This record gives sequence, C-alpha cells and structure tokens, in this order.
Amino acid sequence: MTTPLYTAQAHVTGGRIGRGRTSDGKLELTLRQPKELGGDGAGVNPEQLFAVGYAACFGTTLALVGQRDDLQADDAEIDSSVSLIPDAGGHIRLRVELDIALPSVTDEQAVGLARAADQVCPYSHATRGNIEVALTVNGTRL
Repeated sequence: MTTPLYTAQAHVTGGRIGRGRTSDGKLELTLRQPKELGGDGAGVNPEQLFAVGYAACFGTTLALVGQRDDLQADDAEIDSSVSLIPDAGGHIRLRVELDIALPSVTDEQAVGLARAADQVCPYSHATRGNIEVALTVNGTRL
C-alpha cells in the first residue's frame, strides 16, 4: 500500500442526529437532519460538509492546474450544491453541482482549467462514475 500524504480522522456519534469532531479538535459540530428531511435543521448535515469539501478541493486544484499553465486561477469562487436524489430502485443517490467563477482568465481558459481540474481533483476521482456531477464555469455548462 502507498503511504498517504495526509489522513484526516473524525469521530461521529449518533449519525445524522449526533455530534462529530476531528481528531485534532479543530472541528466539532452538531449534526442534524435538514428541515426538508423532517429534522430540526439546528446543525449541519453530511451533504453540507461534502459540498464545502468538494468546492474547497476543486478550487485548490484549479489554482494548481492554472500554475502549471502559467495562468492565475487562485481567485476562483465556487458555489456547490449536493442533492439527495431518489432513484427508481428505492435508493438515494447524490448529485453534485459546482458553479465556478474564474474572473482572472478568459472564458475559454476557464473552461480548459475546469476540465483539467476535474481530471485531477481527488473529489472528482472519488465521484467519477459513481454520482452525477455537473460543472458550470463562467456560465458555460460542461
């Protein structure tokens, strides 16, 4: 097995209606069902955490891909959404949408950077072929 560059560790009790914390103590939060799923919405939920994580990872990947191409892409702003979608088999699936704004490059460059970032972002690798992911960059749907 390959030695990891970094490993995040967390502990959760109570699932969606519990508490979660990271091993380093930097993140500790109350987990709750969203109101749309019958919860009180008084905490965060896994989909919100996934939305923040994916957007942050993708933004960093855009900046790195931009550096490789001598383009400044570290000013990306990403609005992400993670949806729970029921399927015909009675299961619930995830759908992700990333709406990316890259103001420092042309629209054509932004599209190229987003496509390249999607190929190397660890979250994109993890989701590819498993869940629907839609990317929009500077108003263009990829």
